[in-house]
Amino acid sequence: MTVEPLVPPAPGTPPCGPPTFAPDTGWTVTRHADVRAVLLDPACRVPVAGDGPPGTLAGLRGLASRFSDADRHPARRALGVAALAPLDPDELRHEAARETSAVLDRAGGRLDVTGALARRVPLRVLAARLGLADPDAAVPAVAAVAAAWHPGADRTRIVAADRAVEVLSSMVPAGSPEARANRLGLLVQACDATAGLIGSAVRHGLALPLVVSTADLVAEVLRLDPPVRGTRRVVTAATRVAGSDLAVGDPVLLRFDAANRDPVVFADPDRRRPGRPDGVLTFGAGPRGCPGERLASALAAGVVSVLRRRCRLVHDPGDHEPHPLLRVPRRIDLTVRAAGAGGEAETVAAMEEVR
Repeated sequence: MTVEPLVPPAPGTPPCGPPTFAPDTGWTVTRHADVRAVLLDPACRVPVAGDGPPGTLAGLRGLASRFSDADRHPARRALGVAALAPLDPDELRHEAARETSAVLDRAGGRLDVTGALARRVPLRVLAARLGLADPDAAVPAVAAVAAAWHPGADRTRIVAADRAVEVLSSMVPAGSPEARANRLGLLVQACDATAGLIGSAVRHGLALPLVVSTADLVAEVLRLDPPVRGTRRVVTAATRVAGSDLAVGDPVLLRFDAANRDPVVFADPDRRRPGRPDGVLTFGAGPRGCPGERLASALAAGVVSVLRRRCRLVHDPGDHEPHPLLRVPRRIDLTVRAAGAGGEAETVAAMEEVR
């Protein structure tokens, strides 16, 4: 009987236990049931971004559903959901696989997954499907905005993001300012999260036998090594979580990485076991849950399915781009089989898997 390998939690992952409070940082919530309860609690709300000038990072954040208050969030979220509605996960998966194969054919025998594929392919495919006029030019612009998307970015990144928002604003289809902003917000939120998912799937699954489906691999990586490690809330009305009283104004940090290893929900949680029942919280839950969960997983699976068949790991430094809650491998080097040396047949097999 095969015993699945142990995959220890990433450095900095807190233990799964009751909510804890620290005067300087507020509450940290780690158990699966408690994280889900906070996500569904209307008293715990997303920190809101203020309005900003049109055509700037602040202006984009101010209109995006991700940073909107409870009154404006439903209508703005609906705009993003409507933009995603025509997209077919199977078609996205197939196109991501096709574009990955094309990149490998040009790679010259070796490539860095993060630099060559993890952002580029999913963003280009998604930008094209969302109607941006120049998907290739959209990729670096979206990446620049994503680098400053969350609070705390330095001035240099904010200035670069402002320039990138101008570029993206010239590409996005016509519509109301809110509709345009939330279409761009979908791309920004997909950027680092999908890149991190692809990198972690390569790291944890490139050597797995192909009898393990890529979809199951991606789903288990979302649990074991989530690209989004947590999210923040602020208490707006006194509430209670797992016996703890949360006061108005308290900050709350929800740790998906810990909740996804809760032994109450996931048996033997530190073992890699593709094909587990669902229950992962990486995409959130409730009215703020990610509307693009199936699409992001499909894009990642399309890329990874080809890499599993045509690539081998050469060097993985094991480090990540600096961010408190995102986990994107800085670099992972692979060797690539040329299409004329078995790569073509393996690419065809990968394309068949994602249909």
